[in-house]
Amino acid sequence: MAPTISLRHPTTSTHLPHPTSFPFTPPSPSFLAGTWHVTHSTLPMWKSKRNVSITYTPLPPPPSPSTTSAPPLPRLNDLVKYQPLNSPKYKSVEGIDTPSPSSKGGEWDWRGKGWLRIAHSHWEVLGYGDVGARGDEGEGEGNQWAVTYFAKTLFTPAGVDVYSRKKEGVGEEVVEGIKEALRGSEDGGLRELVGGLFEVRRD
Repeated sequence: MAPTISLRHPTTSTHLPHPTSFPFTPPSPSFLAGTWHVTHSTLPMWKSKRNVSITYTPLPPPPSPSTTSAPPLPRLNDLVKYQPLNSPKYKSVEGIDTPSPSSKGGEWDWRGKGWLRIAHSHWEVLGYGDVGARGDEGEGEGNQWAVTYFAKTLFTPAGVDVYSRKKEGVGEEVVEGIKEALRGSEDGGLRELVGGLFEVRRD
């Protein structure tokens, strides 16, 4: 049986007929830090790629403008690595994730480094958790997972990725739970995306 998984709707959504608040606690920087494997996606760009991974490294936050204000959320160095389907060579894309101005956590604005500095995008964590070695929530040897949403840009459609700490993924039960959460979303845009969710090749 698929576990019950809750996903919030994107904060940028315009597809909510009756918006409701979702009790969402954003992931901590320590949860996000490290390497994740992209196991499933709706983004067309991953159909021609394999062994896609994303490594987040927290960066020192900028100085706080006031000693009485809350400390600013940390930025993240964002390193994407992948192989084309028919090539053994790894390619990479690197950028900086800055917390979105109105964000209380879980939302970032990405900007590329170097010649990609002109490229930018917005992404959010919709849900996350930890499953045990046998697929039991919070039991045994953990395998963290996350569902991220990427807003539409000039070059890419809006889409979602499923992340796993382990390359083999989190198991079909959890993936089905994520699909059920997307199908049941009050966000019409997310409901439309679930039909295009595919497994990213890993070997």
